[in-house]
Amino acid sequence: MKSAVSVILSALIILITTSAHAIRIKDLASFEGIRDNQLMGYGLVVGLNSTGDSDQTKFQIQSVVNMLERMGITTSANTIKTKNVAAVMVTVTLPPFAKQGNRVDALVSSLGDAKSIAGGTLIMAPLKGADNQIYAVAQGSILTNSFAFGGQGATAQKNHPTAGRIPNGALVERELPNTLTGKSVLNLNLHDADFTTASRIVAVVNDKFKSPVAVSKDPGSVTLTIPEAYANRAVEFVAALERLEVIPDAQAKVVLNERTGTIVMGENVRISTVAVTHGSLSLVIKETPQVSQPAPLSKTGETKVVPQTELKVEEETRRLMVLQEGASIGDVVRALNLLGVTPRDLISIIQAVKSAGALQAELSII
Repeated sequence: MKSAVSVILSALIILITTSAHAIRIKDLASFEGIRDNQLMGYGLVVGLNSTGDSDQTKFQIQSVVNMLERMGITTSANTIKTKNVAAVMVTVTLPPFAKQGNRVDALVSSLGDAKSIAGGTLIMAPLKGADNQIYAVAQGSILTNSFAFGGQGATAQKNHPTAGRIPNGALVERELPNTLTGKSVLNLNLHDADFTTASRIVAVVNDKFKSPVAVSKDPGSVTLTIPEAYANRAVEFVAALERLEVIPDAQAKVVLNERTGTIVMGENVRISTVAVTHGSLSLVIKETPQVSQPAPLSKTGETKVVPQTELKVEEETRRLMVLQEGASIGDVVRALNLLGVTPRDLISIIQAVKSAGALQAELSII
C-alpha cells in the first residue's frame, strides 16, 4: 500500500498552505502608480554573416538608406544588396523610479525574414513609451544562445536564433514622474482581492501606527493616509508599512489540468459525507481466423475460413470508501490512497464528488 506522500508525488498534488504563515504586505499588494512601463522601438542589426533580411524586405533596405543619408552618404535603394543587416523590434521594461543613466536589459526580435541575428550588433535605437516620448536608447551586441547553419541538403539549428537579448543594453534618458512626491494619500492594491485579507491589512496597519490611517472601501484596495509624523517622508512611511506581516485568506479551490494530470488543492478544501468507489471494466474481444482445408491429394472437400472468437471480461475490484463530513485535504489524500487511484482517476473522482454536491470548494478545470 502506498503512503500518502507517494500518492501526492505520483498524482502531482500540490498542497497550498496559506493560513499557516504570515506574509509581508509588500508581497500581497502594490501601491497604485508604482509599476513597470513598456517601451518599444525600431532598429537595425548589423554585422551578420549573410543571415540577415533578404532583398524582399523593402523596409530594411529603406532603413539602411536613411541611416547612411543621415551620416552624409548619398545612395539609392536600388544599389544596396546586403544580407548582413536585419530589421528588428526592440522592447524594454522600464522599472519604476528608474533614473537617468540607469541601464536595463533590451529584447531584440527580428521583423523580416532574417535567418539569424546571432553575433550581430544593434545600432542605436530610440525607445518610446505609450505617450510617444523617448525614454531610453538601446545599443550593443546581441546574445541569442543559439545558432542556425545549413545548406541545400541539411540544416542545423539550436534554440531560437531570430530573437536575443542585450544585457544592460538600454540606457535610460528620461525619468518618469515621482508618484510619491507631494502625496498625502496612497492606494494599496491587493494582488488577489479578498474581503478578509483587506480587513486584516487595515487592522495590522492601524495597530502599527496607533491611528486609523488605513481604510478599505472594497476587497481589492486599501486607502492609506500618511500620518503627520511621516509628513514629507513618504518613502519612510512606505518602508515601515510594507514590512508588516499579514495572514492572508484564500478561497477554497481545486484546480484540475486534464492534459497533464495535475491536481492542485487548497488547504481550506472540505467535503461533506460521501461514499466513493472507483473501478474499471475491461472487455477484450480477439478474433483469430482459422483456415480449414482438405487433406493433400483429397478428391473432395473445399477450403474454408472458420472464425475463432476469444472473449475476456475483467472488472477491477475496489473497496467503497466513506469520507466523513468536514474531511480535510489530508483525509481526502489518505482515502484516495487506499483506493490506489491514478492521477486521471483522481480527476474523475473529484469531478464526480463536485457533481454530487459534496465538495465544498470551487472547481476550476484548465
